[in-house]
Amino acid sequence: MEIALVIVVVVVALSFDYTNGFHDAANAIATSVSTRALTPRAALIMAAVFNLLGSLLGTGVAHTIGSGIIDIGPAAGVHGLVIVLSGLIGAIAWNLITWWLGLPSSSTHALIGGLTGAGLASATTVHWAVILDKVVLPMVISPLVGFALAYLVMVGVLWIVRNMAPTKTQRRFRIAQTASAAAMALGHGLQDAQKTMGVIVLALVAGGLHTGTDIPLWVKLCAASAISLGTYSGGWRIMRTLGRKIIELDPARGFVAETAAATVLYTTAFVFQAPISTTHTITSAIMGVGATKRLSAVRWGVARNIGIAWILTIPMAALVAAAVYTVIRLVGLI
Repeated sequence: MEIALVIVVVVVALSFDYTNGFHDAANAIATSVSTRALTPRAALIMAAVFNLLGSLLGTGVAHTIGSGIIDIGPAAGVHGLVIVLSGLIGAIAWNLITWWLGLPSSSTHALIGGLTGAGLASATTVHWAVILDKVVLPMVISPLVGFALAYLVMVGVLWIVRNMAPTKTQRRFRIAQTASAAAMALGHGLQDAQKTMGVIVLALVAGGLHTGTDIPLWVKLCAASAISLGTYSGGWRIMRTLGRKIIELDPARGFVAETAAATVLYTTAFVFQAPISTTHTITSAIMGVGATKRLSAVRWGVARNIGIAWILTIPMAALVAAAVYTVIRLVGLI
């Protein structure tokens, strides 16, 4: 029973990774596609490849997710596996809802919310100090840093190119966007695939099949492959929101937004091992470069709707996960 449930949890975790890929594909390539720096198909292939590479670059974020959010001890058995499964279902449900609505919400916070909700429903220890330090504070700070960094860099770029021919300058930035989009895709793999690795290790530990927090190679490869396949399948609804509805981007602003967002992703993954949202970061960076035109250039009504989705993500995913756990318990499966 436990082995079968471990397999189910791993499959569901990889399914979440896949939905993360198509849900967040827009994070890496929406700006490049909207400015015509890359064709949609070329952008998706590039993003999938660099997602795969980024997934294999580190494990700090995976350790935070695998052992820092809730406390499921070694060999917790069926009960522990059901907690992880409930958290994953809560995250997937919110991913699919926001994808259908075309809202770029955070898969990261959906997963953390799902695990927290399942933990609370099952009276499992939730590490609130870790959630505050590694989730809540970065959730607030990273979009602000993304906005400010993108705004300041864009102001500097505008000053540097002020006397250059606009057509030639935009052509150069369109070429440079290939590199910035690749950097963004690498950061997405570095952040988001690691979260699934952490959950799979959590399930393996609960099932008594693994000890410690080390990430087995097969887990890395499976998570990297799942998010890459999801990215390749695309996320066109959210891509339209990020690429066109917030602001009409030009190649220079697209390049700066991607570069600023990637910088924040690398810093939080390697330095702080904090699982931040790639969605929050790129969206705020797009708003930052847009504000250099004029504040009214940003469609703040769309930004408000995105903000509401951000606020609701953790509690709604937690609510779904808690409900799933409660139903499983009521029908007597645990």
